Amino acid sequence: MTTRHLYLVRHGAADAFGNLTDVGRRQAALLGERLARLPIDAVWHSALPRAVASAHELARHLPANPPVTEAAELIDHVPYVPPAAEMPKPWAGFFDGYDDAEAASGRKLAEALVARFAQSPDPTAADTHEVLVTHAFQVAWLVRHALDAPPSRWLGMNSGNTALTVIDYRIGLPPTLVMFNDMSHLPADLRWTGFPDGTRP
Repeated sequence: MTTRHLYLVRHGAADAFGNLTDVGRRQAALLGERLARLPIDAVWHSALPRAVASAHELARHLPANPPVTEAAELIDHVPYVPPAAEMPKPWAGFFDGYDDAEAASGRKLAEALVARFAQSPDPTAADTHEVLVTHAFQVAWLVRHALDAPPSRWLGMNSGNTALTVIDYRIGLPPTLVMFNDMSHLPADLRWTGFPDGTRP
């Protein structure tokens, strides 16, 4: 059965200005080495510098030399602002200042992200393998979509920098979440960046 394999990646660690750091570059290189075993067809990235640099760094390690292309749908955005009845109290402050226009713009981008990437493959085509270098909220939104969870369930699903999430799409079947937030390509000292400080396994 034809399968569309999506490899979702949060960009590498970045500085306060949103630029990839040396740590982030090393993380992206290690992920590229891991993905080099796969027949990657395309690497997509958001327009933000930390995602652009991560995509090009990991692509350097892919022997198939796939195209590395910007996709507007991958830009960092809030995909869904829950109404008051769905809003977990600890998250209420995060959404202070989001007006209706911003919320609508975020929903529109989230819908475009799903429409472009979270779709079953052409049944007459071969399997495809695509890397999406994006941001934590977009990874969370695609995972939520794959699990058919309520829209507000994207909240609280964080991803480490260059952590790997894999979703498979097949005709006539629900999406399969193969793995989420896997950091096994990173040594211990490069894991868990992008998360709040705390004790980690």
